[in-house]
Amino acid sequence: MMLLVFTLSLCVLKMGGVSASVTQATVQSELQCHDWGVRSEGSVRVYDGEVTYIYCPLFSPPTLYNYSQIQNSSQSLLWYRHTLTDEQEQPINLKLHTMHKDGEYLWIQPASAQDAGLYICMIRNISSCVKMGVKLEVVQKDGECNLTAQPHLNVTIPFQSERTLTCPDLNTLTLPNSTHSVSWSHLCRTREFRYDRELKGDDLVIYRMFEPFASLYMCVVSYQINGRKLQFTRYINVIPVVPDIGSKVPVILNPASDQIFTVTLGDTVTLSCRVHLPHLYGEKQYIWWTVDNTTVEQLADPRFSSPEDTLVSEDYGDEVKDRFLYVRDFSSDDLQREFNCSARNSRGFISSRAVLKTEPYVPTLELGCGLGVTLALMLMMFVIYHVFWLELLLLYRSWFGSDERYTDDKQYDVYISYARNSEEEEFVLSTLRRVLETEFGYSVCIFDRDSLPGGTITDDTLRFVGQSRRLVVVVSPCSAVRGTQALLELQAGLTSMLHGGSLKVVLIQFKPVKRKSWVKELRQARLALTLIRWKGEKSAALSSRFWKQLQLELPMRRDTQHKHTQLPDITQHTPDTHTQNARQAEEKLIHSYSTSVL
Repeated sequence: MMLLVFTLSLCVLKMGGVSASVTQATVQSELQCHDWGVRSEGSVRVYDGEVTYIYCPLFSPPTLYNYSQIQNSSQSLLWYRHTLTDEQEQPINLKLHTMHKDGEYLWIQPASAQDAGLYICMIRNISSCVKMGVKLEVVQKDGECNLTAQPHLNVTIPFQSERTLTCPDLNTLTLPNSTHSVSWSHLCRTREFRYDRELKGDDLVIYRMFEPFASLYMCVVSYQINGRKLQFTRYINVIPVVPDIGSKVPVILNPASDQIFTVTLGDTVTLSCRVHLPHLYGEKQYIWWTVDNTTVEQLADPRFSSPEDTLVSEDYGDEVKDRFLYVRDFSSDDLQREFNCSARNSRGFISSRAVLKTEPYVPTLELGCGLGVTLALMLMMFVIYHVFWLELLLLYRSWFGSDERYTDDKQYDVYISYARNSEEEEFVLSTLRRVLETEFGYSVCIFDRDSLPGGTITDDTLRFVGQSRRLVVVVSPCSAVRGTQALLELQAGLTSMLHGGSLKVVLIQFKPVKRKSWVKELRQARLALTLIRWKGEKSAALSSRFWKQLQLELPMRRDTQHKHTQLPDITQHTPDTHTQNARQAEEKLIHSYSTSVL
């Protein structure tokens, strides 16, 4: 009978439990909960196997909730967890020995890799619901100490002052009926603190702050609960700062009293305000711009903008910050405005005015176009000169050159010196002489044609060379050989040039000649003489480079009308040409002889 009664009672309890669960789930599904998202300060990081807590972010600013008010009202504080494997939020089982709720804190003692995820703090009653999440990250501990760890607390200590360091969260955790210990280390080195630093109970006291006492401190709290050994690690970053003595008024570095900002009308102007802010513990200092004694925010002009100040440098708490003022479409009316940079803290106020002047207008586009056109013209002129330099020199000489016939008393324009062989003689008489006399109008002297019988070769050669303005030497393997008349003519011309005469020697390379086969006189004078190469059929036309170079070296003729006719092939010499030349030479010889007799 007793067994039956116990069985019926157990069934009733089970049915009641099921109904309560169904009712709670139904109410939660019907009530829409306002989600505040995830805490913006970042996630909570904890080492694997250590104790951590999660603070409900609904009790932190800017929310208006207070845990004391929650306790005195019908609202409840609930904790949920959402992991990657769970599609929905799951309530946290606080009966687990690792989970412990202490007011607005949720303690995990200790945390493991399975505890990572999103923890949701929810405040609700029958008519309202609000929730906010916090991420928990469980990381593996890299050794006993980590110098690159993110500090849990930053502490600023003035030089030569005293400060007591307490391990963070030690007083937050309730440790009922348990003993605990706190160990300290500096820069991951466990040492016995002496002299100006001393351990007092759980705290570390710095009696006088020095530079070597700065940087990272680590404290490890160890305790036992229900026979389980637990611990958590915290890091404190100690920052030395200048003591609060002397003047702490801000100093404006820029704009200075003698500084002038150069602006360009129509552009966006940037004005920089750089301020040195002395360290003041726990105090905010301000930097701002004013336009005609009105702040940029009050001005409400979209052309003016001034973002928040930025940190330039920091030295033991003293900061140097910049704040910029941007003025779009700067106009001449803005030059009449008053731009002031101001800074203030509890110790004083300072202001400095920015002096502006317009930048002289520089026609950048016009200068760029002009420079481009100039460079293009210079390049074009360089190309033209490189290709047509002979034509340009001939044109210049025709305009500004002088006719040597009016400045000397010489009889011949050109004296032609060549080796006495059939091939060179044919080139000289059929091509070179004919073009110079017929086409260019020069008076040409050829010894074999113009000399009189019975004279001395040496005297006649020197006389002909001395009466000529140019000596054209046809260079070939047979020319300028020792003991020949060609060498005598070359020596006479070089001697005349050496003694400052008006004679100029021009070399025409009829056939390629090795430099070693040249006579000594020709090798020595080669660097100072002009060498023009005859290239056969390519040089036959009067428009070829050969005749232009040769004409450039010969005397100028202003009254000469050139007859541009095609030259005959020098390999096809006709007897009529030799006969005509011989007849002209004979007539000149008879005329000269008759003149001498008379």
